[in-house]
Amino acid sequence: MGDDLGDEWWQHEDASEVEQEEETEQEKPPTEKTNTKTKPEKRKKITEKTVQAKKKKKSEESESVIPPKKETEDEKSTKPKKKRKKKKTITDVLATSEPKPGCAADLQSLVSHYFSDKRSVIEQEELNLQDSCFLSCNDLTHTLSSYLKLVCPKWAKIQKQHTEKSSVILLIVCSSALRTIELIKQLTTFKGETKAIKLFAKHIKIEEQVNLLQKGVTHIGVGTPGRISALIEKEGLNLQSLRYVVLDWNWRDQKLRRMVDIPEIKLDFMKLLDSGILTGCRASKLKIGLF
Repeated sequence: MGDDLGDEWWQHEDASEVEQEEETEQEKPPTEKTNTKTKPEKRKKITEKTVQAKKKKKSEESESVIPPKKETEDEKSTKPKKKRKKKKTITDVLATSEPKPGCAADLQSLVSHYFSDKRSVIEQEELNLQDSCFLSCNDLTHTLSSYLKLVCPKWAKIQKQHTEKSSVILLIVCSSALRTIELIKQLTTFKGETKAIKLFAKHIKIEEQVNLLQKGVTHIGVGTPGRISALIEKEGLNLQSLRYVVLDWNWRDQKLRRMVDIPEIKLDFMKLLDSGILTGCRASKLKIGLF
């Protein structure tokens, strides 16, 4: 009996110790591992709360804003429309300005400006033409015939003395084929028995024009700077007998552009002047007139 009581006492002691250890384990604070698990959960809850708060604030602000009024059709029609500023073209500038007759200074300025970056300083000085190189300029009151009678008073005598082929005495330079035909029609009261030739590229091959110049004596050539330059390059037209060069300076096309206002024609025109006309002027062999 004594042994049985002793065993029960020890078993009771062991059970009580186990219960105490379990209670102490429950009372212990959580370890670092448990802390690390709980922190992200707390952060997640905080971020979700802040996002919900921001959404709520935005919705309240959007509800408080007054929606913009829609314009009625009447208000739209009465409201002035904003006009875009357009860049001024050459046509716009010329349309608002009064036409002024060209003068020798205009041509001289054009030549100096064009060759300013293409020639040396000494060569540019050689391009300056004396006043004696120019004929009287058209004051916008003359027809072509009356102007030629003014600047070529001894035309009948000069015409009879001209016997050289592939050359002309008078060269009239204009911007287009249509303008060439128009100018030739205006020569009726001036030319008389004078033979004139059309010098443009439209519908006429350059070989045909070379043959016409070689066949007989021609006194007046009327045409575009591009075709005249090409004929000089091919030696179909020489400048040995040339006495007068008349530029169709003041005439304007439908867009109010002069011959020198059209880039491609201006380029051909400057090439023509540089092909021997400016040299002839400096040598006093020929004169330039602005019609």
